[in-house]
Amino acid sequence: MNILILGSGGREHALAWAVKQNPKCDRLIVAPGNAGIAAIAECAQLAAEDGGAVVTFAEENAIDFVIIGPEAPLAAGVADRLREAGILCFGPSQAAAQLEASKAFTKEICDASGAPTAAYARFTEAKPAKAYIKAQGAPIVVKADGLAAGKGVIVAMEEEDALAAIDDMFGGEFGAAGAEVVIEEFMEGEEASFFVLSDGENILPMGTAQDHKRAYDNDEGPNTGGMGAYSPAPVMTDEVTQKAIDEIIKPTVAEMARRGTPYQGVLYAGFMIKDGQPRLVEYNVRFGDPECQVLMMRLGAQALDLLEACARGELDSAQANWADDHAMTVVLAAEGYPGAYEKGSVIKGLDDLPEDSSHMVFHAGTAEKDGQIVANGGRVLNVTARGASLQEAHDAVYEMIGQIDWPEGFCRSDIGWRAL
Repeated sequence: MNILILGSGGREHALAWAVKQNPKCDRLIVAPGNAGIAAIAECAQLAAEDGGAVVTFAEENAIDFVIIGPEAPLAAGVADRLREAGILCFGPSQAAAQLEASKAFTKEICDASGAPTAAYARFTEAKPAKAYIKAQGAPIVVKADGLAAGKGVIVAMEEEDALAAIDDMFGGEFGAAGAEVVIEEFMEGEEASFFVLSDGENILPMGTAQDHKRAYDNDEGPNTGGMGAYSPAPVMTDEVTQKAIDEIIKPTVAEMARRGTPYQGVLYAGFMIKDGQPRLVEYNVRFGDPECQVLMMRLGAQALDLLEACARGELDSAQANWADDHAMTVVLAAEGYPGAYEKGSVIKGLDDLPEDSSHMVFHAGTAEKDGQIVANGGRVLNVTARGASLQEAHDAVYEMIGQIDWPEGFCRSDIGWRAL
């Protein structure tokens, strides 16, 4: 098969790495890709959110299968354009992608399907939103309704922080994403991510992971797109997982089908788990980043077979074969992230690191300049390893990080602390 992956981050590098190992893959193109991806696949300049351009490119390059990595092309309807052109595609339709593109839409689906989630209210103006916050008190959660690259959620422990978040959102801090705001009750418990493939009718659990959102050790500092992850998540026991499938995932998939917008792709559910009861925090309509990196590390070549079965509507006969292993990824970010940071600093030592089925550095925000790898984003590298135990994976990752020479970068030293 000739395969096209859309995207340029660590998630797409991990997908490309797994796909490349499958003998079905003849030619692999990633658009636009990054410096790490360029070492294993062809990279192409392509406007990933322009459905027409993607279809034309796929036709000109005899592409058999398109895997859409990030959420923006999905929200823009790229999957719809590909399906209309008869090109096999992994990723939900524009209508189904609203599960991530609109927090209010997700709440509507939860209400209709009876899925347990936080109590909420939605607002299009600052004044009533602030009145609601004052009436509810803190802690409270304020979310920009639309896509904000993982940063439009403020968990406010103090009332003034929540009020300030309202000013920021309606003041344009998150652009159009903040034109509507959802305010939720603060849920206590432990967070976990659950990944499920859905072909519109059948579902196939794709694994669990736990992400670390705060920038600094001890879960301190601002929220980020994710500073590290590990898989599996111990809090997602068989019992909790079954409950989540029965009470949240299956009712959601059924409700989407009932509305005539069947969900096809990976459904990434963020849960808050307390006393064995999962409640939905949010849905994403693509693999998490950096959770995808640990899932792909554990799945390897079979990932392509599963994504293809999902795209073809054949999940009822597919099966994920999990080894009894663990994986961890740690994000190396540019100093200053998630605030202002500088690009262009040189990263050394990568050539000396192992690259095999148990050790991999997935590139997120990198570029090549004068034969050197340079930082080209906020989250720059995902150092990833797997082992028989989480401790083994943890030790391998931090040993690899110790060999990377990049003074302008930083990482958390405590990824996996909940489980370890």
